[in-house]
Amino acid sequence: FGYLFKKLRYPLAPLVLALVLGDMAESSFRQSMLLSQGSLSIFWANPLVGGLMALSFVMLLWPIVPALKHYLRRRA
Repeated sequence: FGYLFKKLRYPLAPLVLALVLGDMAESSFRQSMLLSQGSLSIFWANPLVGGLMALSFVMLLWPIVPALKHYLRRRA
């Protein structure tokens, strides 16, 4: 992976973080699902957590907005 990342000029740090934190995140998610008996509402129960989740979704979708605007302008 290191050679490929270097060749594509992609930083290696995100891969290392994903490898280190991925198992911990999966374990915490599994524990949350067991506590809530499979209900995803546990992630929205606390207003702070709900706000952080909403902010995460906005940040995930933000790069799509300019492309969608460009597509809609070109189509009109």
